[in-house]
Amino acid sequence: MKKKIALMIAIIVIFAVGATTVYHFRYYFFRTSSAPVKAKENRDFGIESFKSSVDKDGDGIDDQTDILEDARAYIQTSPIYKSKYYKTGYPDDHYGVCTDVVANALVNAGYDLRELVDQDIVANPGDYGIEKPDSCIDFRRVKNLKVYFKHTAVPLTTDVSKIEEWQGGDIVIFKQHIGIVSDKRNKNGVSYVIHHNDPYQKSYEEDILEKRHDIVAHYRVSE
Repeated sequence: MKKKIALMIAIIVIFAVGATTVYHFRYYFFRTSSAPVKAKENRDFGIESFKSSVDKDGDGIDDQTDILEDARAYIQTSPIYKSKYYKTGYPDDHYGVCTDVVANALVNAGYDLRELVDQDIVANPGDYGIEKPDSCIDFRRVKNLKVYFKHTAVPLTTDVSKIEEWQGGDIVIFKQHIGIVSDKRNKNGVSYVIHHNDPYQKSYEEDILEKRHDIVAHYRVSE
């Protein structure tokens, strides 16, 4: 009897370890960070790439380009999808969720969302409906970013067919999700999105705008 129990425990342990290994293996070897090779660009549709007049962090790169490049730099670290609380605010252990794509892209372009969202919550508590603000997590919630960007960013169209108005480095918000607009486009000229939706998406940069019907906002951080 004891041998059977020991055997069952061993099988369970082996299965658990194997499942965990496969789970992490797919992240490092099967997930890609760039758009498919067939993706098109602005020049293919005669669209001029937008450049911001602002360089928030003074690095010689305009905000729009900076945000796009930093979003891509973040996903190249192959973050693993998992929602956790961090006393550091920003995840520091290779895990992350959709808001972390945006937060990391912006902080490296000179916009500390943790600090900025916290300040906006203090200034406009009624708009957020938060009883006890927590700067460690508030900036990592889509519902709060919807309010923050509505207060601070430049509103743009949510009509994906107006392709010239969608530019790499923009922010797109869905009902329960958020991402950075890519400078890659599909055959119709519709932009890809750099995002982190769940553990099972094939790529961090995907052609999803035409497939989703829950786009609620589209913003640009600076003009």
